[in-house]
Amino acid sequence: MSVWEDTIARRMRALHLGSVRSQIFAFAVLATLIPTFVTTVVSYQRNREAQSETVAAELRGATSEAAREMGSWLDERLDALRVAASSYVVAENLARIDGRDGGQALARLRAYLSSLRERFPDQEALLVVDASARVVMSSNGRTWSVRLSPEGLAGLRTGEAFIGDAYWDGALGKAAIVLVVPIREADGRFIAAFAAKLNLHAVTDMLPRLSGRDSGEVALMTDQGRVIIRSRTSSAELMRTKLPETTTSALLEKEGETVVYQRADGQEVIGALRRVPRLHWAVVAEIPFAQASGRVGRLRSATGLLFAVLLAVVGLLAYVLALVIARPLGRLTAAAAKVAAGDLSVELPAGGIGEVGYLTRVFNTLVARLRERESQAELERLSVTDALTGLYNRRHLMGTLATEVQRSRRLRRPFSVLLADVDHFKQYNDTHGHPAGDAVLARIAEILRKTTRGVDCVARYGGEEFLVMLLETTVGTAEIVAERIRARVASEEFAGGRITMSIGVAECPSHGDTPESLIESADAALYEAKDRGRDRVVAARGQEEREKDKKKRRGRTARAGGT
Repeated sequence: MSVWEDTIARRMRALHLGSVRSQIFAFAVLATLIPTFVTTVVSYQRNREAQSETVAAELRGATSEAAREMGSWLDERLDALRVAASSYVVAENLARIDGRDGGQALARLRAYLSSLRERFPDQEALLVVDASARVVMSSNGRTWSVRLSPEGLAGLRTGEAFIGDAYWDGALGKAAIVLVVPIREADGRFIAAFAAKLNLHAVTDMLPRLSGRDSGEVALMTDQGRVIIRSRTSSAELMRTKLPETTTSALLEKEGETVVYQRADGQEVIGALRRVPRLHWAVVAEIPFAQASGRVGRLRSATGLLFAVLLAVVGLLAYVLALVIARPLGRLTAAAAKVAAGDLSVELPAGGIGEVGYLTRVFNTLVARLRERESQAELERLSVTDALTGLYNRRHLMGTLATEVQRSRRLRRPFSVLLADVDHFKQYNDTHGHPAGDAVLARIAEILRKTTRGVDCVARYGGEEFLVMLLETTVGTAEIVAERIRARVASEEFAGGRITMSIGVAECPSHGDTPESLIESADAALYEAKDRGRDRVVAARGQEEREKDKKKRRGRTARAGGT
């Protein structure tokens, strides 16, 4: 070992590293330079991968959002057509066309189509087509061909809708599509079809918003690669454009992944595709390849600059560290030299309490305070929640309800409450035991949490009764929520069989402007739901109707007593 120590000592003296300060500085620089270099290289590689993933995520997000928007657009148009086709005006006047007042029936039908077209700007024309694809009436008095294949007509007889191919309408100067829904009798028999020619102007306006970056584009194309619309272009010439078969195949096979390809205009892009199944379309999001490469180039420059800055900072810190460590050693060396010279009056500053000990005490203090706060928070939570269901308890509910009533008065905004009761719960408990009943209540509480919003208040009112407070919700919307809850509970499989709920709905201030009166109205509606056979939702009635019901019940009681 002495030979190695002598060799290392000679080398260090040759490098002018004889002093402790120089040695510490050299070792500090080496110890920091190597990890910094490795970290920078790894960070560059990861950031480069992250940049690529960011581009891919942007493209995937744009395609997913566009596909979802297109699906919503189609559903909205089909729903509007189904509502229009199901109107009694259509069925009634179709039945009267061949009768004595056929002219009046056609006029009423035309007026109805015209009124529909005025409400929906993207509907260029509406048609009623009979079972043999013959046009019965149009919204503008002119007919246009509805390209219904025998398979399409057969599909309307048994299905819900026919969706045509997108095409360029020269008369409109816009891209268009034909949607057709069946018109059926009350017994479901197919009698005619309701068709609409829609322009794709709304879709054209939608795509630029979804393209994300200024240089990015979103396009719609068919499954065969024929372009329909681009985010900044819509024309007949564009609709005659078709992507190369190899590009189309690559995009379809790697749906949701990025593909580098060359567009028809010669520009090299990175693109990703997402299908819109019902339309047999696909959404393609693109970004120029040069732009994506430019990000990597900027990342390389930034990484080099970062390495230089880190090296400078690390060198400075290493120098400061050497001074900080070498200074106590220098004092010790000087003191040792004085002692060796016979000076025994040397006194070094006493070392204080170490930083680790100080930080340990501070940490323990903070942990103790956090434990105390956590215990207080848990006690507060237990004081306002029901132990079995985890919902708010009645005491917390009444306080919250009183606060919301005051807020409703001040802001003049309504809110609603649902009072729900489990049907035949006592019988269920007697048959299957209280543990099974507790499991039912806990499961129903979970259903209530999942079928309401986070801002709503769900509480166990007592026993098998639950109360839900729906903020800023009218009684009509509250009935929809209550029906959803009722249906969800009825469809749930419980250990002892099917469980149902009866729900009463009341709105503040229409059915009560105090917590007590509002709950009383909801309870009266709940009583009515029970009286009408259970497993149903009933909305509270006004004050006058409730007084009439009370008088009728008193009258029935009096008559029953007389007999």
